[in-house]
Amino acid sequence: MIQRRFHHVGYVVSSIVDAAPQFQKSLGLDWDGEIVHDPLQMVRVSFLPANVTTQTTIELVEPAGPRSPVNKFLGAGGGLHHVCYEVSDLAAQIEESKAAGDTLVRVPMPAKAFGGRKIAWFISPAKLLIEFLEA
Repeated sequence: MIQRRFHHVGYVVSSIVDAAPQFQKSLGLDWDGEIVHDPLQMVRVSFLPANVTTQTTIELVEPAGPRSPVNKFLGAGGGLHHVCYEVSDLAAQIEESKAAGDTLVRVPMPAKAFGGRKIAWFISPAKLLIEFLEA
């Protein structure tokens, strides 16, 4: 059985440096100022962890160049982009998601922001973008 844990929600912003202080102020979150550039994903990301263990983390996602896959989303206004679940077995999750009718939009690849752990991206029939992160 696959173990899943809600990990974070991702927001696409034009500038992490400009957006993070507002997220801090509005949500009472801490931000360490660390921004990770992931050349494979073609984005820069930063995390604002919740101060309560029962709550989740906010990921700010900024395009890293003109070929970034989030540019089109940002051009449409940005905002809430995806949900992420950490899963105990990424390969099994991929098969389960396909069987559920979800479409794989990005094959598993290492993510720099997660220490090289692999992530895979799906879109559901309801148009929800889901990131799965291997535990």
